[in-house]
Amino acid sequence: MDGDQYAPGWPGIPARWSSSAKSGVGTAINPRSLVWFTLSHGILNEVYHPRIDWACTRDMELIVTDDQGFVSEEKRHARPQVEYLAVGVPAYRLTNVATDGRYRIEKEIIADPYRAVVLQRIRFVPLQGKLEDYHVYALLAPHLGNQGAGNTAWVGDYKGEPMLFAEREGQAALALASSAPWLARSAGFVGVSDGYQQLITGGRLTSPYTRAENGNVALTGEVDIQACGGDFVLALGFDGHAFAAANHARSCLFDGFDSSLEQYIAEWKGWQGSLLSLDGEEEGAGDHYRVSTAVLRTHEAKQFRGSLIASLSIPWGFAKGDNDLGGYHLVWARDLVETVGGLVAAGARHEARRVLRYLQVTQEPDGHWAQNMWLDGTPYWSGVQLDETGFPILMASQAWREGALETRELEQLWPMIRQAAAYMVTRGPVTGQDRWEENPGYSPFTLAVEISSLLAAADLAELAHEAEMAGYLRETADSWNTGVERWTYAAGTRLAHQVGVQGYYVRIAPPDTLENPLTVEGVVAVKNRPGDQSEMPADELVSPDALALVRFGLRAPDDPRILDTVKVIDALLKVETPYGPAWHRYNNDGYGEHEDGSPFDGTGIGRAWPLLTGERAHYELAAGREDEARRLMQAMEAFANEGGMLPEQIWDAPDIPERELFFGRPSGSAMPLVWAHAEYIKLRRSLREKRVFDMPPQPVQRYLVEHKSCTYTIWRFNHKIPDMPARQSLRLETLAPATVHWSMDGWKTAHDTQTRPTGLGVHVADLPSGRLSSGETIAFTFYWTEVDRWEGTNFEVTVEPLSASE
Repeated sequence: MDGDQYAPGWPGIPARWSSSAKSGVGTAINPRSLVWFTLSHGILNEVYHPRIDWACTRDMELIVTDDQGFVSEEKRHARPQVEYLAVGVPAYRLTNVATDGRYRIEKEIIADPYRAVVLQRIRFVPLQGKLEDYHVYALLAPHLGNQGAGNTAWVGDYKGEPMLFAEREGQAALALASSAPWLARSAGFVGVSDGYQQLITGGRLTSPYTRAENGNVALTGEVDIQACGGDFVLALGFDGHAFAAANHARSCLFDGFDSSLEQYIAEWKGWQGSLLSLDGEEEGAGDHYRVSTAVLRTHEAKQFRGSLIASLSIPWGFAKGDNDLGGYHLVWARDLVETVGGLVAAGARHEARRVLRYLQVTQEPDGHWAQNMWLDGTPYWSGVQLDETGFPILMASQAWREGALETRELEQLWPMIRQAAAYMVTRGPVTGQDRWEENPGYSPFTLAVEISSLLAAADLAELAHEAEMAGYLRETADSWNTGVERWTYAAGTRLAHQVGVQGYYVRIAPPDTLENPLTVEGVVAVKNRPGDQSEMPADELVSPDALALVRFGLRAPDDPRILDTVKVIDALLKVETPYGPAWHRYNNDGYGEHEDGSPFDGTGIGRAWPLLTGERAHYELAAGREDEARRLMQAMEAFANEGGMLPEQIWDAPDIPERELFFGRPSGSAMPLVWAHAEYIKLRRSLREKRVFDMPPQPVQRYLVEHKSCTYTIWRFNHKIPDMPARQSLRLETLAPATVHWSMDGWKTAHDTQTRPTGLGVHVADLPSGRLSSGETIAFTFYWTEVDRWEGTNFEVTVEPLSASE
């Protein structure tokens, strides 16, 4: 444009995101306000617009200077304090006091309830000298459309009102307006010509530029603090075009901060008022329960109702650039169901219906859900985790039990449930990835979800008048439940002798080949470890995941195998901190900072997870140790930061102050982890009711009360078992109709059995192998009736010897 003074230094230094250590997250309850904000180190961090999975800024802070060479950066040179303006409302008061005692900055931060605008009411208070001694600058780093590169920033006016602008053409734009006059404004390239470079070297905007195009840009504006007496409002507006964003920002300034604040708080209080008060005690503004419910609700999208992302953060974001588009602001079906489970525990029913509808819409045609996805359902990563297929079934079942679904709504969800169940029975029990998204195989956690969700699906099948299907689902669950120890329990190992136990459940047992899936003694490729440390024997890896067998009702908490496993878990994975105990995901985990505290970069050392403290508390409650469960809940509370945010991981090594890493305090991973907050809410509900709130009742009744045994062993082409227990029928499963040609005497005689459909894409034939003796073999092959073709290969299954207890 004519008259523009273009900033030099294109395209700027490589873009980076901000700290993942959020001290607050917020949005308006009102669906018209398409903006979400985050806070860290006393300043505004990523702001998301128009979707909760699209970050549009890196951060925004104030820089304070004087005419004598003093330069103070708010996020580095001040001590922040975070307070909530009301109970259960993500409206914040930040108080930042300069470490040298020269000034104090007070901020109140909210989102406007009707517009995509983040509002900051700011007071600058000199603690030494007078107001006229200081200059205050706002520094804003746009990262529009999840990208730090390719942004254009400029200085301009809207209807004669001076503002600062940025835009990524066709995606998003922002405008920054101030209630106080701007004394100077500049747009530049980060690290070269941005205002920050000028301020730290000269204390003033000595060379203001009006435009910086197509790069990593920053905007800087000096606020006339004398004209406003140090009190001013900054309105950061967003829209698809810069002038529209400016319109929103200016409208908010005209309406006034108090008007927006009053409506913002009233709407949040209305929602919080609809929830349960779980402990009956007076709840203060920083109450962990109300903070957690607000965190969960804040993470719900507005354009795609019912979708909740995993976290408004990017783990180790300060070391991540544009190549990490997703961060944690994506939808994982597992995190989504765990999160809405927390909301259901708090008494929120509408959210459960919205989430189930969203899951129905985003289900893949074959019945599973993407490993993770953008809000519109577009897959991001390509893995398949069968717990993510089972969780939506459990959610539907729980919502029905809690009265959050009407019969009509459940009927509408039945096609989704049937398709998910069909996917599991055709692909399971082996999962492509465990719940930590790393390894294929037999995972105790995934097995627990699979088995309990098949039983839940069976109940729902009966409600849908599918009795035969229900019977098949229960029989499959029984077979897999009987196989849990066969697949994942190791006994008499070096580790068992070391800890002094008979055996334990392993973290995961990978199938060596489809021909021989029984591999507790196999090798696990441990992710995120250096190449020479990337493999371990399966029987040397353990995880708290085994406690899912209790959480989902498959095994009793006092089962000797569970008790022994707990001893091994504590021996290898437990970390005692000044705030309470926490546990690692598994031994030799590599997802965490390096030993020197440098960020995870594909390898590292896994740290302890507060989430697992909550899961352990649920185990203790199931075992009847309520006091211990409550103590662990208090540990979770202590792991939260000053804003009540629960981290994904805590630092479990000696302090490294220069990296802000302190023993027992949040590490640089995601914060808040929404799943952890959901687990905390569930724990509050569980403790109130003195039972594990979300434990599915079906496996409890079937396996712990009725002690239902299995009469079938299942063979299929993706699960070719070589042998089977005695006294059981062999069930053959195929994906197409077939005639099974079989023999139990080495083909001296042969028989034919037709498969029958289950209604789930699986066809089954049961062979009377129960009358075979130990060591005898049943042989079989298939004739595919639809294509008039023999399989051309014979298969065999041998009967195992009876155990001593049999």
